Amino acid sequence: MKRPPARDRLSTLVGIALLAVMLFPVYWMVNASLQPAGNLLRAGWFPRHPDFGGYATALHDQGRNLVTSLVVALGSVVLSLALAAPAAYALAQFRLRGTRLMLLGVLVTQMVPGIVVANALYSAYTDLGLLNSWLGLVLADSTAGVPFSILLLHAFLRGVPREIVEAARVDGAGRLRVLWSVVLPVSRNALITAGLFTFLFSWSDFLFALTLNTTDTVRPVTVGIYEYIGAHTNQWNAIMATAVLASLPASALLVLVQRHVTAGLTGGAVK
Repeated sequence: MKRPPARDRLSTLVGIALLAVMLFPVYWMVNASLQPAGNLLRAGWFPRHPDFGGYATALHDQGRNLVTSLVVALGSVVLSLALAAPAAYALAQFRLRGTRLMLLGVLVTQMVPGIVVANALYSAYTDLGLLNSWLGLVLADSTAGVPFSILLLHAFLRGVPREIVEAARVDGAGRLRVLWSVVLPVSRNALITAGLFTFLFSWSDFLFALTLNTTDTVRPVTVGIYEYIGAHTNQWNAIMATAVLASLPASALLVLVQRHVTAGLTGGAVK
């Protein structure tokens, strides 16, 4: 067997080095979470005697916040897809005037700074009584998920053959039945991709969670970690354990649906 060229070996070594640098914070987070409570500077490079006390403390103090983040993220996914799928289908399949202008408007909404949206929502939520509520956070996080999902689904749905839509219409299916029974099943990869990114947007949100909550009634884990650092500065194992627990849902989803995400992101580019 021929040995790989020196350039290929060098590229492999450089890639491994860059990957190690990028993953080192993750490794140190896990390592610190398994250390005994106390000063993190005394932690070794490897936890020879793992201590899971930090995880017990994190679950006790931040368990409710993790559930809140999960409920808000899943609610944002459901609401975003429920609004974005019909909108993207109409823009992609129907002959509507001003389609490009509407898509431009959807794109512009993603350019608005989050702090501007948060301040506007705070004023509206004060009048509507949606402060410190799950519904308020779901609606706020959906302001990022809906435009992104519309753009992603529109790019994919443009490639759906009109013949299958017309065949379903000939068989007597209405527009909603065509959307539910024909278009959405063939758009599964795009839906999963849009749902995943919406989940990640909502799960990692800090700005809306901090601005639209004035009490501890509804507090996502991002705000919980922020306040946890100030209250438990010496318990870095518990802080790092909370960070590890907060990373698990997103990491698990990425591993489970990576095949669908790859197909969903490239499906709209090939036409």
